[in-house]
Amino acid sequence: MRLTRRGRFVFFGVPLILLAALILSFSGFLNAPAKAADSADQLSLTPTVTVTVQPGESLWAIARSVAPERDPRDVVADIVQLNNLDAARVMPGQQLFVPSK
Repeated sequence: MRLTRRGRFVFFGVPLILLAALILSFSGFLNAPAKAADSADQLSLTPTVTVTVQPGESLWAIARSVAPERDPRDVVADIVQLNNLDAARVMPGQQLFVPSK
């Protein structure tokens, strides 16, 4: 049996390309930089305080008042993450955990 140039590429090249892609993706999965703590001793708690949202107050205003030395965008992101908020919208009377540092 005689293979053409295209036939050799399909027979040898495509499987080699797929194998290389599989190996690269698997090695990337094993060398992922994100890693959970190995034990509970390595975990650290974020110090927080509870704040009640006042009428007309936004997360931006809360972020600027609790941490004036930090970038308000970072503080808003921390507040959203700490409280599992879907959006950066809050209601008056809502209690929020905010980072105290």
